[in-house]
Amino acid sequence: MRIRLCLAALSLVGGAGLATLSAPPASAAACSDVELVSARGTFEPGTLGFIVGDPVFSALQKKAAGKNLSSYKVNYPADLSPTSAAQGNLDLVNHVKSQAAACPNQKFVLVGYSQGANVVDNSIGISSAGAVVGSPIVATLPAAVEPKISAVLLFGNPIRALGKSVTGTYQSRTLDLCAKGDPVCENGGGDVGAHLSYRDNADAAATFAAGRL
Repeated sequence: MRIRLCLAALSLVGGAGLATLSAPPASAAACSDVELVSARGTFEPGTLGFIVGDPVFSALQKKAAGKNLSSYKVNYPADLSPTSAAQGNLDLVNHVKSQAAACPNQKFVLVGYSQGANVVDNSIGISSAGAVVGSPIVATLPAAVEPKISAVLLFGNPIRALGKSVTGTYQSRTLDLCAKGDPVCENGGGDVGAHLSYRDNADAAATFAAGRL
């Protein structure tokens, strides 16, 4: 029940705040230095995601001084349908492959919040099957693209509640945040508000990513 409340609450987040937030355009520049690819949470409003994607993009613009930064909003339903995360997984992989081919020198920062973290997990080869709003892997980033992924930023990652985490190739480049009590990523967590708190981590996440660009 708490998990459902978390996911439902995302559809209500923002409100008047969205009118005053300066959000980045969700489009990839022809060949920017860095592209932030954001998979939003279930029902999350905002351009790249009001709670995580938008504030992380804004913070990274300030931290990555001298670099041209663009963004891409993963195209997927972000709803409770059983194929939602799989659709996001496929779109993320296809987009990054296409963008990497068009812009050989471009680097990527992958961002995923809640269900969006499942999307990113799957895309880097860590299955979210069995997790809240998770899915089996349907596509993974190829080895040729792997060196171009500078950082992976995950927030409220549902696989954490299963005792899983990012391991292997991307582990050292991954920041995987789970707020204390967040029922989506902490087994037995009971604080619905914790799942909505990740805007507070945007600056620290941007610092982590900027240090790896």
